[in-house]
Amino acid sequence: MTSLQTPTVRVGDSDPEQIGSSVLAQGDADTYAQWFACLAEPMRVRLLHRVASAVSGITVGALAAALGIGQPTVSHHLRKLADVGFVTMRKEGTSTVVAMNPSCCVALPQAADVVMGVLAPRPCCPSDLPDDVSVRAMIDDDWDEVRRIYGEGIDTRNATFATEVPSREHLHERWLSQHRWVATIEGVVVGWAALSPVSERDCYRGVAENSVYVAGGMRGRGVGKALLRKQVMAADVDDLWTLQTSIFPENRASISLHHSAGFRTIGLREKIAQLDGVWRDTVLLERRAVTAEG
Repeated sequence: MTSLQTPTVRVGDSDPEQIGSSVLAQGDADTYAQWFACLAEPMRVRLLHRVASAVSGITVGALAAALGIGQPTVSHHLRKLADVGFVTMRKEGTSTVVAMNPSCCVALPQAADVVMGVLAPRPCCPSDLPDDVSVRAMIDDDWDEVRRIYGEGIDTRNATFATEVPSREHLHERWLSQHRWVATIEGVVVGWAALSPVSERDCYRGVAENSVYVAGGMRGRGVGKALLRKQVMAADVDDLWTLQTSIFPENRASISLHHSAGFRTIGLREKIAQLDGVWRDTVLLERRAVTAEG
């Protein structure tokens, strides 16, 4: 093949709304296997990295000098890389200039995501909700319990970079007024969810950051699932086209919960901020509204 195609995922015979129902077509599997097999040779990985680092391209001679190997060996490996579409080669006078195929920057990472299930068809929202959990709009009488549960999340040191519970006034100003929810069990508030705008710019008016917190003694009972379902469905109705969130990698339960609501992992932000004097990573996730066009 001479060009890379962006990976696709085809839905199998099972319910496409269920996680794990996607099936990778045999032809795509064959293609991706060729890509990965090409990179099974360490020298090609080094060559590809060096070519990718040269914005305007690099000559075969310069590659040979940079890696300390002979030009015939470089040319052999470059032909393999060119065969699968990772690089392009052109003549400039007596030199051969090698450049990165721009499609590779998208197709290759996405191929890995497809194989690992990251780009599999995602569900609309969590299912199998608990019968004893109810979700309703937040009211003024809920503030004390909401802030108390927020404090419990802070205490875990795996929920937020905040070290003190924000004031009611701060949260009231920060959160979108129509996207504040509480979960109750037998009338007692056991969790909350809220959306915050990510920017004041009009072009980002449909993008919001979500927060979901569950009381310490109520985790594992489906409270977060019920809250997140309500949150994403309401966001879809209100034409919020993207929801995003940042979660500590250690909080696997929260990452899995968000995946069940159609969020996908965008990437790991290394040492993005300090908590208690320690640099922490976060996983960035986002969800595209099922009603969004394009």
